[in-house]
Amino acid sequence: MLQYITSGESHGKYLIAILEGIPSGLSVNTALINKELRRRQEGYGRGPRMDIEKDQVMITSGLIKGKTTGAPIGLMIINKDVTVDSLPQLLRPRPGHADFAGALKYDQGIREVLERSSARETALRVAVGALCKQLLQKFNINIISHVVRIGTVNINHPNLTFEMVKKMIKASRLNCISREVEKRMIKEINQAMKRNDTLGGEFEVFANGVPVGLGSYVHHMRKLDAAIAQGLMSIQAVKAVEFGLGVGYAAASGSRAHDELFYAKGKGYYRKTNNAGGIEGGMSNGSDIIVRATMKPIATLKRPLLSVNMKTKKTDSASFERSDICAVPSCSVIAEGVVAYEITRAFLEKFGGDSLTEITRNYKGYIRQIK
Repeated sequence: MLQYITSGESHGKYLIAILEGIPSGLSVNTALINKELRRRQEGYGRGPRMDIEKDQVMITSGLIKGKTTGAPIGLMIINKDVTVDSLPQLLRPRPGHADFAGALKYDQGIREVLERSSARETALRVAVGALCKQLLQKFNINIISHVVRIGTVNINHPNLTFEMVKKMIKASRLNCISREVEKRMIKEINQAMKRNDTLGGEFEVFANGVPVGLGSYVHHMRKLDAAIAQGLMSIQAVKAVEFGLGVGYAAASGSRAHDELFYAKGKGYYRKTNNAGGIEGGMSNGSDIIVRATMKPIATLKRPLLSVNMKTKKTDSASFERSDICAVPSCSVIAEGVVAYEITRAFLEKFGGDSLTEITRNYKGYIRQIK
């Protein structure tokens, strides 16, 4: 069973993950993991910490001569900004952050809460996802994302395909498919910066090449869309998730909402639409998996909202820690890692084995079967 756990604080010495369940025999390219970590740190609107941390992963176990052994894989990212023991305690929780509920739940200060609840933890999720991507690519499964909204600026481009997104986001500062819309997004970020405000937005993740039948309808815990939705909702600041047509289903009639099925010799089964976002009945249906997520504006504002001093109980402005203005492009990269992990977990459940050789044999046998 594929699973992982992370450990570490935002300003602690390092971040650590242990990933268990990757089969033996996978050649791991550390440079590709580091490339994904750099993507997470990029994007117009990021804060000053991105100039300090230059994330590099260190694989501490589970690999011999660059190949997985089947044992748990240790991943470490060393922090340069190691100041946790010298940072002051905070008393005024930020609305929209984990500060308030976390301090009461764990009976400790806000500092202890924010050090773990910080989105800094997502660097490890990107590293784990990047490793999972390398396994999926062995079976021609690829994952990509793009930003569709920042603040009030959004892009309306129906019928996008994986290949279109891959081509159109090249050299984008915001992981956006349109240079014209990107300019308007940057202008929106600049205006928020002048107001000492923050912005949220939306992004889409595409998974291409996923075979029919990952996930299951037989038990709620095995539904693929449920697992992906849970993974995305666990990303800091993500507040909504939808697949394919998503909330648009509410206004669509049944005759237009569902994806008709066709068959052609030499091509096999196919569809002309993908309103389902590649998942039906909790299972992948062979179309691209398309999932959209909404990220709320970051809760740390230079112009703080009203809060309460938890010591004096008097109204006061919320505390301020350095922050991004907008991190939607970064969140889209994190989401790629999360989706990669969840698809890998379902893939290994379906084709599981202890080695890449065994899994490949199982996969090829299944593909022959469904053809």
